[in-house]
Amino acid sequence: MRMLLVFDLHCIQINVSSCAGKIINLRRLDEALSSINNWYMERGLFAMVSAVEILSGGILRLQVSEAEVDNISIRFLDRKTGETTMGKTKPETILRQITTKKGQVYSMLEGKRDVETVLTMGIMEDVSIIPQPADTGKVDLVMNVVERPSGGFSAGGGISSGITNGPLRGLIGSFAYSHRNVFGKNQKLNISLERGQIDSVYRINYTDPWIQGDDKRTSRTIMIQNSRTPGTIVHGNADGNGSLTIGRITGGIEFSRPIRPKWSGTVGLVFQHAGVRDEQGIPIIKDCYSSPLTASGNTHDDTLLAKLETVYTGSGDHGSSMFVLNMEKGLPLLPEWLSFTRVNARARKGVEIGPARLHLSISGGHVVGNFSPYEAFAIGGTNSVRGYEEGSVGSGRSYVVGSGEVSFPVYGPVEGVIFSDYGTDLGSGPTVPGDPAGARKKPGSGYGYGFGIRVESPLGPLRLEYAFNDKQDKRFHFGVGHRN
Repeated sequence: MRMLLVFDLHCIQINVSSCAGKIINLRRLDEALSSINNWYMERGLFAMVSAVEILSGGILRLQVSEAEVDNISIRFLDRKTGETTMGKTKPETILRQITTKKGQVYSMLEGKRDVETVLTMGIMEDVSIIPQPADTGKVDLVMNVVERPSGGFSAGGGISSGITNGPLRGLIGSFAYSHRNVFGKNQKLNISLERGQIDSVYRINYTDPWIQGDDKRTSRTIMIQNSRTPGTIVHGNADGNGSLTIGRITGGIEFSRPIRPKWSGTVGLVFQHAGVRDEQGIPIIKDCYSSPLTASGNTHDDTLLAKLETVYTGSGDHGSSMFVLNMEKGLPLLPEWLSFTRVNARARKGVEIGPARLHLSISGGHVVGNFSPYEAFAIGGTNSVRGYEEGSVGSGRSYVVGSGEVSFPVYGPVEGVIFSDYGTDLGSGPTVPGDPAGARKKPGSGYGYGFGIRVESPLGPLRLEYAFNDKQDKRFHFGVGHRN
């Protein structure tokens, strides 16, 4: 055997052993050779039996030629003309993504996976691999790539879950600039602004999806954010106290990497400076029920958070299984910084029932330590217990929310859905500083049920739902995207 790199010699012995000690039967020999070639074909390998030689003494010698990869090069093509052009992406940024390496036998299956991997970088419009013959039976690979425009502006809109009244209830507009290939290294820069009736979020994210020199595909994200969100979910009421806003300035760094197939992990360190203001923008420390609005008693709370998260994504689509476990620890490096531990988990499972699909989901969490009251788990609303306003079931130190939905096709992109939700604070409402849920006479538990439609759109599914709760109240819910 010559040039044999990947074939199992034991397989050859099995294929030709029936011919041993006998006069050569050309039909059986042809079958043995075909089985060897088929072994390569099934694995997508560029190889075949290239010669058969009968030697003296009854020795049969097979020459198996395997196309060893010699050089791998990147060729950039103009997206309009298809002609060769200069690329913005550094070739080494692309080459580190692929698993095919010099010295291996070229596999078409592995090459197909490499093409898909390069496309998932998000900076290429088209990718293909062209094998070309090289010297001494080797093969050169040329990867043709067409780059996408690397940056641009975008605008959109959405729905905020924190605003429960007003003529434009919950509408948010957004404007963003993004660059998906900074320095030609596939690094991402995103600068965005979201603005609503009360909500506003200014955010800068810089992500390196694969840190240079790391062999575990670890990514790094640096984030700075200034946000203003409504405080009505925990501290709102119907007597004019609905204009509280929570201001947060945060900055931090996170590292993420695959742990095993379908599992990923994230660790990070985030600093947050947060406080509450009234409708005139004046910092306040108590609401109209004299409940504290901060944990420290000052006009703001400072927290240094160590974060750990693990995610299981199943097949990746919304109907597949999913599990997320998130843990946060407040590190009191200074006496006035908050110290607490927060654990939150959620899981989802989809099951096909004929043309319909059953979706089951559950989430829960718990906080130990000294935390800001507005960080309590809020229960009720479009992404929690439908049939209730946002946060009107309760706000607790602990919570559990479960949901069951049956969706079924109606016409084209339109789906119908029936659902039922239940949520509880597990009796933890009074343990939140100031007991904001008790002051507002929130029940602490409740359920809802109803029906609705889903329409697929470029923004994600548009959800219109009509729900009833256990207090016999009725309520419409409108949402964009999948439920959390």
